[in-house]
Amino acid sequence: MKHNLMKLHLVCLSLLCSFTISPAAFADSAFIGKVYHPYVLPLERELEWRISYNEEDGDEHGRDNNMTQRFAFGHSLSERVTMQGYVLAERSQGDNFKVSGYELETRWMITEQGEYAIDWGTLFAIKRPSDENEWKIAVGLLAEKETGKFSTTGNLFLIYEPIEHDDQIELRMQHRYRWKPQLQPGLELFVGDDFIGLGPAFMGIHRFEGQKQLKWEAGFIFGLDEETSDRSIRFGIEFEF
Repeated sequence: MKHNLMKLHLVCLSLLCSFTISPAAFADSAFIGKVYHPYVLPLERELEWRISYNEEDGDEHGRDNNMTQRFAFGHSLSERVTMQGYVLAERSQGDNFKVSGYELETRWMITEQGEYAIDWGTLFAIKRPSDENEWKIAVGLLAEKETGKFSTTGNLFLIYEPIEHDDQIELRMQHRYRWKPQLQPGLELFVGDDFIGLGPAFMGIHRFEGQKQLKWEAGFIFGLDEETSDRSIRFGIEFEF
């Protein structure tokens, strides 16, 4: 049994790596962030803060970098559906942080955890930049498979811009080892339009009394082609109550 489990984990990692050498017809490094799990807790409320830093080769004057923060409040609408609202703030090189957009997101847990071999969910999001009338709509399929102490999570998104009549596909994957609740190391993959990034991630959870819990995660994503940021660092905290 242990031998079969190890073979399955190696297959999962091989699949992750295989995407990194495939042609990508998928957005840029701005979409590096949360890998969504398909689960919803009944009557959950959530406060969330996330920050990401992207650095890439610039011109002869040095490197270009930008930083994005996301602040959110979420509340479940039922045992399977939750809604979350975001305020986005960005800072480009040499500038101060400023509000750059707003986002409304809804997740639906299609199957109960453990009901089938793979747990399924969906996500619908709409985003509007604060200074432009360029709406973006995202529809995503969320999946997660648990095998022993390993979990493999996949997100596949279709992004559509109605004004530009443009659409993109984004892929996010995470393979993690549930070593202990407080520390779970993993590997993450992001594929977008002219974008391929791969790197380690770490996450954990601390449970309080009742349904209260604090989640954290950090990721270090390294670009694997000339169009990708040299590196992206992200960190996030979620408090569910």
